[in-house]
Amino acid sequence: MYPELFSIGPIKFYSYGAMLAVAFLTASYFTSKEVARKNLPDVTNTILALSIVLGIVGAKLFDVVEHLDELARDPIGTLFSSGGLAYYGGLIFALVGNYLYLKWKGLPILRFLDAAAPSIILAYGIGRIGCLLAGDGCYGQPTDVPWAMTYPNGIVSTLAHKNPQLVHEFRQLFPDRPVPADIPVHPTTIYESLYSFIFFAVLWKMRLKPRPDGQLFFLFLALQAISRFLVEFLRLNDIVAFGLTQAQLISIALLIVSIIGWQYLSGQPLSSEPAKADTKTLKKPSKKKQPLIT
Repeated sequence: MYPELFSIGPIKFYSYGAMLAVAFLTASYFTSKEVARKNLPDVTNTILALSIVLGIVGAKLFDVVEHLDELARDPIGTLFSSGGLAYYGGLIFALVGNYLYLKWKGLPILRFLDAAAPSIILAYGIGRIGCLLAGDGCYGQPTDVPWAMTYPNGIVSTLAHKNPQLVHEFRQLFPDRPVPADIPVHPTTIYESLYSFIFFAVLWKMRLKPRPDGQLFFLFLALQAISRFLVEFLRLNDIVAFGLTQAQLISIALLIVSIIGWQYLSGQPLSSEPAKADTKTLKKPSKKKQPLIT
């Protein structure tokens, strides 16, 4: 893959950072459109800034907790490395931070969450393209499926002599086969991008249907939790408890929260979306009185 896109003198531009920037900008664009459609105060830039800062802090913290052995070996290097970001940590920190901000400003929290829900899953899918380009170790287990991929130039290479953990996994899965020089793996980042784009399309269409405030967000949360729980079975993350990874345990918790939230909101009144003009009953103004569009 292509961890480094290009460089200008000593300055290097990395594919993962570039895709993260695209993800945040895209999320900001679609969230702004929804905020405007819902006639909400435009605080999208503040929400975006909070999401970036708190998202990075939370993602780093959760990754450190997941790899305490690396923290013990190299505390400074682990804490301040450019890699190692756990999505769920970023999501949770960003949600909590924005919840507190919206509550402090006295703004309708559930309506803002609904406005942001499609954008979050879209940004996740774009971010996973960055993982694909960087080859940062977010790929899956060794496999022999026809669409398997290798990442010889990735940040976490699939070359056997550079990745003893992958060699161990290959021998566990294929004990009767010789270890290839470059080990093919499940391109789980592609799987995640594809389902994220599908979920975005579904949520973007469903946003127009009247429903209680907050239900669209809890649907997003459920879709995210179920899909991530399943894809983790193909990834190489460490087992934490009950034979499950950290991400799977968090997925279960988020799914429970989403089901409870959805059921609770089912009894609430429908959201009052901005009224749409009935073009069939409107009378066309005369040309003389028609105002100029500026």
